[in-house]
Amino acid sequence: MSGLGTPDFGVKCPSTHRDIARILSGNSAWNATMNSSSARSALVLLTFLTAINSTPVTAGPPTVTNVTMLGATVQLSIAADVGTTNQVLSITDLTQTNWAVLTNVVVTQSTYLFIDTVSSPGPQRFYRVVDPDWPADSPPSGMALIPAGVFQMGNDFPNDPEAAQYELPVHTVYISAFYMDKYEVTYVLWSQVMAWSQTNGYSYDDPGSGKATNHPVQTVNWFDVVKWCNARSEMEGLLASYYTDSNLTQVYRTGDVAPYADWNAGYRLPTEAEWEKADRGGASGHRFPWTNTDTISHSQANYYSGDTNDYPYDVSPTSGYNPAFDDGVMPYTSPVGYFAPNGYGLYDTAGNVWEWCWDYAGNYSSDMQSDPRGPSTGTTRVGRGGHWDYYSYECRDSYRYGDPPTDAQTYIGFRSALPVP
Repeated sequence: MSGLGTPDFGVKCPSTHRDIARILSGNSAWNATMNSSSARSALVLLTFLTAINSTPVTAGPPTVTNVTMLGATVQLSIAADVGTTNQVLSITDLTQTNWAVLTNVVVTQSTYLFIDTVSSPGPQRFYRVVDPDWPADSPPSGMALIPAGVFQMGNDFPNDPEAAQYELPVHTVYISAFYMDKYEVTYVLWSQVMAWSQTNGYSYDDPGSGKATNHPVQTVNWFDVVKWCNARSEMEGLLASYYTDSNLTQVYRTGDVAPYADWNAGYRLPTEAEWEKADRGGASGHRFPWTNTDTISHSQANYYSGDTNDYPYDVSPTSGYNPAFDDGVMPYTSPVGYFAPNGYGLYDTAGNVWEWCWDYAGNYSSDMQSDPRGPSTGTTRVGRGGHWDYYSYECRDSYRYGDPPTDAQTYIGFRSALPVP
């Protein structure tokens, strides 16, 4: 398998107006770009928390809904649940982690103002508002919480000989909190949802296959896994995520179409950025999902071990297919959860089966991004994670592959995501 080939185009963030900051996400962060020439030389330690209305908001994490520059001073409008405690934090460089707590406030009105008279003036400052107790509920069964936050997306080892330009540049991405399947979707789960869906108006191009009930489903194309996510949602009483119309009224159940997405509904594919953040497990600067070493072997993942002269980080003492699963009957997939999980509790993000993502394939932008969802058009969809039938370089955190959405192979599977309510 090769990489993305000639990608479509990168995703660029909208430009930031000098007086209006750009929202990053719910449980959210804002970037205020300040005019340093008008910055005040002295600031008084004074925090104004002024309720501007009492309209109730839906239960959920606090959200920055607007930002205004009062000269060189930032004013945030924040929506939050009454009775919760909010922290307002700021930082000047998103590649750092030392967010400064500007205030702690018990919310008495559902929308309030925060005026930052604490921070020193500068060319830019990023803001977040969080509820330290959010989310209050445990993740759904079989899923892991991927917390909101910033990570560095792209290749941390650009000198690797197989590293490609489409893995660069490394860039800063903010991802809102979401849930993700701990395991690749198993053949038994696929079959259960498939059986329900086929009596409820769904149709598929490929029935899917699995070597055993606890192995990942494979031989599934992109269109079918998107429809399956809708069926899983409806079977569990959730709203579907994918629709055939822009008004989000016609649930996508049949055919091969590029659907419209409701990102706050039910099960869906992760975006490519969500997938990489989840795969890295909260760590940075590593080649693989684990953090104790930047090498790989058959004791850590199910992949095809090649010549160590070509891939010096492949230190497996056994070559070829993983001998634990090479039983002479292809495909040589492994039971989900066979290997150790990453820092977020996800299994098999390196190897076993390649995993479909939402995005069309496209070039990266060097700009900081918030919840990017890839190009708006394209011909191939992104897959991540490597698989049982190919070399170790595909198992790297940054490796990207674009494939036609109609493709269904014995090394292609997926896992689903779910929004945090």
